[in-house]
Amino acid sequence: MSLEEHLIAPRGLGTLADWPHAGAAGGAACGDLVRVAVRVEGDRIVEAGFDADGCGAAQAAGSATVELVEDAPFVEAARVTVDDVADALGGLLPSKRHAAQLAADALHRALGAAARAGAPRLEPSRRRTLVAMSGGVDSAAAAQLALDAGDEVVGVTLELWAHPATDGERSCCSPQAVTGARDLAHRMGIPHVTLDLRERFRSEVVDHFVGGYAAGLTPNPCVRCNGHVRFDGMLALADALGAARLATGHYARIGRDSHGPLVREAADPGKDQSYMLARLDPAMLERLSFPLGSLTKDAVRGLARASGLPVADKRESQDLCFVAGLGGRAFLRRHGGPRLRRAGEIVDREGRVLGRHDGQHSFTVGQRRGLGLSSTQPLYVLERDAATGRVTVGPREALAVTRVRLQGARLYRDVASVDSVRLRYRSPRIPCRAVADDGRLELELARAASAVAPGQLACLMTADRIVGEGTIREHQ
Repeated sequence: MSLEEHLIAPRGLGTLADWPHAGAAGGAACGDLVRVAVRVEGDRIVEAGFDADGCGAAQAAGSATVELVEDAPFVEAARVTVDDVADALGGLLPSKRHAAQLAADALHRALGAAARAGAPRLEPSRRRTLVAMSGGVDSAAAAQLALDAGDEVVGVTLELWAHPATDGERSCCSPQAVTGARDLAHRMGIPHVTLDLRERFRSEVVDHFVGGYAAGLTPNPCVRCNGHVRFDGMLALADALGAARLATGHYARIGRDSHGPLVREAADPGKDQSYMLARLDPAMLERLSFPLGSLTKDAVRGLARASGLPVADKRESQDLCFVAGLGGRAFLRRHGGPRLRRAGEIVDREGRVLGRHDGQHSFTVGQRRGLGLSSTQPLYVLERDAATGRVTVGPREALAVTRVRLQGARLYRDVASVDSVRLRYRSPRIPCRAVADDGRLELELARAASAVAPGQLACLMTADRIVGEGTIREHQ
């Protein structure tokens, strides 16, 4: 059908108006709005519909999108691009191309809604691989390796956070990242699905992050996201799409012992991300793949260049996606509310008041600069007490600890197998002995550790394999 035919007899106009698996794009900024809905049964889209407000091109694009995907396999609909919509209308002038963009965006949001609800049910395939794609070089390289291995690849991107104060270009899970990852996947010939997990991410990760700082802790939001949101959501999608495995661009490996698989450190210690995966249930590992775990970053960029991937030299995204371009302290000021706007005292170890502050959350254990104090010797933050609002400072040697107590510890192997611990991301392993004490776990360190912060993850190791994890509670 031509553009004129779609205007005269639009296909699917008003169909599925109240259907839950729908997506919309556009709105007040441009004056045009397209909403697309899909009804999925098994592996196919058995019905599609749309509504549109604004210019005639928006209505025609919605109609063309319905025509493209109705009675099509789900994975083929996930390949539909802006060019496909424009071409279905016989081409669009540059001034009208935004209508095709809106229709394509609305379609992919509808497909994501259906996928999140588990509506697609594809026959399982041992050669189908779901690849987590952020739009960066690492995930693109992981997808390329799966393609080179002959796998049937489907890309997935998680939309976790959207806020006008955040730099979406520097985040791995913003609306801009979703669009970029989808365009990259389509360029690589890969169907793409978006999972909108913003509500779950806010409740499980962001609220926990803010609450942790309000309680005087230093939480690990990326660890929590991987352990409670990201991998659960993607593996559920892999089930729906009949994918045998989920591959990601993390720099980590999977090792095995007599009991089964464990997360293992990457070959490149400078890029190792195993710490961030410490909360993954080992049962998940049977279906996970970390194809970059044996490669260096330079090798990954070289692979991307050799494959003609446009992101080969793209800069890396910020670890804390929801504070990108804003910073953690500014984020906490904006989202923390009154519980974080509590002035207090800065004291030494004897309780003498040395100064005041506007909120204990602005300090980090081990921090030296920015204390606003005058002293004859360098002072470091030793402790934050949320109950009193006090921040305790002292000399560097006071940061050294040899015993660490954990709460909420989980062991994947016997406690006797723990021979070392990592107390921060990127920190080296410290030899230790783990002792179970009345339901809690205590670590006796073979050498002193510095700047150990309550709330951080303790990654329990056997050699280079993760055999447990827990949250640092206190130390001495």
